Amino acid sequence: MKDQLELKLFTRPTCSDCQQAKTYLNSVGIDYQHKDVSQDPKIEEELKSISGTRIVPLFAFYKKGLFGKKKLVNHFIGFEENKDEIKGILNKN
Repeated sequence: MKDQLELKLFTRPTCSDCQQAKTYLNSVGIDYQHKDVSQDPKIEEELKSISGTRIVPLFAFYKKGLFGKKKLVNHFIGFEENKDEIKGILNKN
């Protein structure tokens, strides 16, 4: 992804949809920050604050503001059911 948007991907190692999402992102060379919620309770709290749920994978798209502060602009829960929309966002950037 170019400079416009940054992607955080929240996953669990036992989630097949999460593994599929990481495989796709890596195969097309998309940079993202990987957040494994099983590694730290703070990451799970971050996940819940964004989506209101513990469901993964969560794609959180951020845009940098004027002073470098990141603003959440969009998020999607699940890869397979949101694949086309996620690909659309990634292709725009």
